[in-house]
Amino acid sequence: MKKTFFIAMAMSGLLFFSCKDNQPEKDVAQLETVESNEFDYNVESFGDVKILRYQIPGWDQLTLKEQKLVYYLTQAGLEGRDIMWDQNYRHNLTIRKALENVYENYKGDKTTEDWKNFETYLKRVWFSNGIHHHYSNDKLKPEFSSEYLKQLLTDTNTTLEGEAFEVIFNDKDSKKVNQAKGVDNVAESAVNFYGPNVTNKDVESFYAKKKSPNPKKPLSFGLNSKLVKENGELKELVYKSGGLYGPAIDKIIGWLEKAQGVAENKAQGDAIGLLIEYYKTGDLQTWDDYNVAWTAATEGNIDYINSFIEVYNDPLGYRGSYETIVQIKDFDMSEKMAVLSENAQWFEDNSPLTDEHKKKNVVGVTYKVVNVAGEAGDASPSTPIGVNLPNANWIRAEVGSKSVSLGNIIEAYNNAGSTGRLKEFVHDEEELELEEKYGQKADKLHTALHEVIGHASGQLNPGVGETKETLKNYASTLEEGRADLVGLYYLYNPKLQELGLVDDWKKVGMAAYDGYIRNGLMTQLIRLNLGDDVEEAHMRNRQWVSAWVYEKGKADNVIEKITRDGKTYFNINDYDKLHDLFGQLLRETQRIKSEGDYAAVENLVETYGVKVDQKLHEEILERNKQFTSAPYSGFVNPVLVPKMDDNGEIESFTIEQPNNFAEQMFFYSKNYSNLPAVN
Repeated sequence: MKKTFFIAMAMSGLLFFSCKDNQPEKDVAQLETVESNEFDYNVESFGDVKILRYQIPGWDQLTLKEQKLVYYLTQAGLEGRDIMWDQNYRHNLTIRKALENVYENYKGDKTTEDWKNFETYLKRVWFSNGIHHHYSNDKLKPEFSSEYLKQLLTDTNTTLEGEAFEVIFNDKDSKKVNQAKGVDNVAESAVNFYGPNVTNKDVESFYAKKKSPNPKKPLSFGLNSKLVKENGELKELVYKSGGLYGPAIDKIIGWLEKAQGVAENKAQGDAIGLLIEYYKTGDLQTWDDYNVAWTAATEGNIDYINSFIEVYNDPLGYRGSYETIVQIKDFDMSEKMAVLSENAQWFEDNSPLTDEHKKKNVVGVTYKVVNVAGEAGDASPSTPIGVNLPNANWIRAEVGSKSVSLGNIIEAYNNAGSTGRLKEFVHDEEELELEEKYGQKADKLHTALHEVIGHASGQLNPGVGETKETLKNYASTLEEGRADLVGLYYLYNPKLQELGLVDDWKKVGMAAYDGYIRNGLMTQLIRLNLGDDVEEAHMRNRQWVSAWVYEKGKADNVIEKITRDGKTYFNINDYDKLHDLFGQLLRETQRIKSEGDYAAVENLVETYGVKVDQKLHEEILERNKQFTSAPYSGFVNPVLVPKMDDNGEIESFTIEQPNNFAEQMFFYSKNYSNLPAVN
């Protein structure tokens, strides 16, 4: 599970630095590219997106062997890039290849508004890994005509026809993921996890028949496959070597085998070996074996995420999107934050959950601050700031989990410039001062608590199935909201100061509460078009959490809605009572998850998390017009370039930064296009 960064919150974060105290081993590779003190984090902006760069602190402290491991893992990740494109929509690869050919070969007038709009559309498609918005799930709308695109295709000898052409301009497949109530979510979602004519009922009945060999260790059925109908019969097309996406997976395997050869230790090497076996066979038991081994492999300076993991893009929560993140440990910050992991049992014991829903023995929760060295798939260009894996509840309970905060990504976000939105939406100077002084610390700790304590907390009642089965299309937003609530409950607690994590727990907590309510009830609305419902799981959870405590606190005026000079603000009058309300809601969300109470989660999300106050939304959009900074940000990746000796062996690396977004996207298309247009 991942936590994402939201510009709309006007968040600020701490700077994360790599530890400089440890002297590297004598065979450290020579770093030929010098990192500048005046590093330019900003690349370019277009549409509603800002493209940033990030540095790789600590790279020059790695041995040559460790640098090779990082390089091989990043290459493995990039080889699967096209899988994500095809998973997102069946025509994405066809459309991308056509648009790129036009961009490269068009010799006509590039000063026209039509051409500029074409460029923007292509960049937005690149950013979203397809023709649907990476966050809202709405289909991207080109600001040029179909006639203009036809002319570009003709002028560049490019073929794009039939449905793949028409869908760019019509209303078909308008939602990548449709989570609306009362519709067939599978049939109405454009995401390419299911074949034509597959319905919610088909999916639920198909997997209802699946039985795990050990019911206490349920397999992640559907995670690595596409469900289709052949001659009226449902059938899984498994992602594996020789199966669906086989050509890309074979390339991934090749680089993973190289990575296994330079693993830092046996545990890490064994885990990579199981991942290779999983890619070869598609066997879900091997996937669980891999996750157990990967979770237990905590030693070493390098770690990674690779495969079909997060299920947010599946309206029913079965199928995993391809992603990879390669990480270098930030020694200093990880040591400081390990205190949360060490005290995980205290947090569980002192939570407001009922006793039957508390874990008696919280195991294996590890937390590290890491620096990203490369990303692909679902993690790129739009990048999370925190990740907690694995997602299987039984592994989390028996073995544990790994939680990471992506330090250099947070650093880049927060050094890329401020937008001024904060001053516009805070209620008063006190709220502004709290955010400016404590907001960074609060954001960082909320991420840590969300990932380390939140996702690892609580337990299912005996006999209750996995949440994707019991809570269905509401599973993701319920889980993210539950983890947020754990963080919110403990952010306003003297225990954080006792553990040495903050200097003033109350003010840190107040800043956290101000920011969460401000975002959940107001500022995140800048991401929606007027009239839209809230669809994305994280946006839904921030709204239903905020709206629930606002509603339940009305009698005591816990949160006051204030109108001043025609502008709306939400002011917290009683932080103690708000803390109690967060605790009440946390207890209820855990009950819902533990009992698999579908009726309750449906009522919670639909009542508080979906519909938007249109008058308020219109006001927020109008107030936001003064800010030109894009509400969404993402990244180009640094390029690791190996330098070979006379024997063809790697002797060192240089790190190169792309000059612009198009440069990297074309580099990827030319070097990592491993799939046919139609799969």
